[in-house]
Amino acid sequence: MVKILELARARRSVRSFDGRELTEEDRAALRAFADSLENPYGIPVSFRFLDARQQSLGCPVVVGTDCFLGGKIERVPHCEEAFGYALEKLVLYACSRGIGTTWIGGTMDRGAFERAMALEENEIMPCVTPLGYPAAKMSLRESMMRKGARADSREPFETLFFRDDFLCALQPDEAGLLYEPLECVRLAPSAVNRQPWRALVCGKLVHFYKKASKGFVSAAAGDLQKVDLGIALCHFELCAGECGLAPRFVLKDPGLPCPDGFSYIASYEIA
Repeated sequence: MVKILELARARRSVRSFDGRELTEEDRAALRAFADSLENPYGIPVSFRFLDARQQSLGCPVVVGTDCFLGGKIERVPHCEEAFGYALEKLVLYACSRGIGTTWIGGTMDRGAFERAMALEENEIMPCVTPLGYPAAKMSLRESMMRKGARADSREPFETLFFRDDFLCALQPDEAGLLYEPLECVRLAPSAVNRQPWRALVCGKLVHFYKKASKGFVSAAAGDLQKVDLGIALCHFELCAGECGLAPRFVLKDPGLPCPDGFSYIASYEIA
């Protein structure tokens, strides 16, 4: 079985597909996996497979597939983090089967997708993803989008992770057993590649914070950077589990001093 860190390194956002429909085996495997998904917040996420041609769904940045996966969740506290965690777990599973995906929160006909998802008034649909087999060559639009977002680059380890307080950067060679889980977080996808996650290691506790940027909150989609933090939590928990660290999810703000624009999201306690 492929390790989570290897999947995180191999995964990329795919917007150009080769036109083949998903095999029945892959479609059934994805459905079963989606139906089994849980998240540490215990908030149910409902997933649906959508057909762009049959349901008149518009997504101009995607070519070569009509298959999409949409998700919706009740609008309650922490719903965005729960959504991000659950969908990223499915994205990583799809990657392990050679299926391409990309997180889409804005470049789509949101109204059409929400109707296809039968969205209720008390629900939000933060993002969708196409599903298919990656094309041998990216479209020109995809290449330009990746270049514009610097999609293949990430912030340095010591910019994202800290030890004891936010004045002390955590160097990769100082992270010990936490290096792989934190590196897995560093490689996670995020909206416009902003990488809003920051983690503070305090003994056996790893506290996650959001470094907010403007323009990522809307009534329709919620807070997309909280979705990003859910993705980060997924990467950390799965990789830490593989490393034998037995991570335990904790939702209790430690009240530590943090820079302006930072907000506490969640923590993990390492055994």
